[in-house]
Amino acid sequence: VPYGHVLLLAVILFLLGAACALARRNLLMILIGVEVMLNAAALAFVGASLKWRQLDGHAFVIFIFAVAAAEVAVGLALIVYSQRRTGTVNADDYSRLKG
Repeated sequence: VPYGHVLLLAVILFLLGAACALARRNLLMILIGVEVMLNAAALAFVGASLKWRQLDGHAFVIFIFAVAAAEVAVGLALIVYSQRRTGTVNADDYSRLKG
């Protein structure tokens, strides 16, 4: 697969994730959008590492997956706690969290 096609797919995935994270008001959909953006970055790293025949990109992907797993665990815990406390997962309803 040509490197340009891999980067094009990564850019499309990143833009779809960004659109999902910015357009939705549901906290779960925002979290899914961030996950798609992280996966797009991982795809770009793997594509670059295969093009230049270096394993550094694969090592970065392992760290990206670790960060994504931690982000999902903490994010879902916060969403469940917030939903139990306020009764909603709508991001607009959390204005009282502002300092």
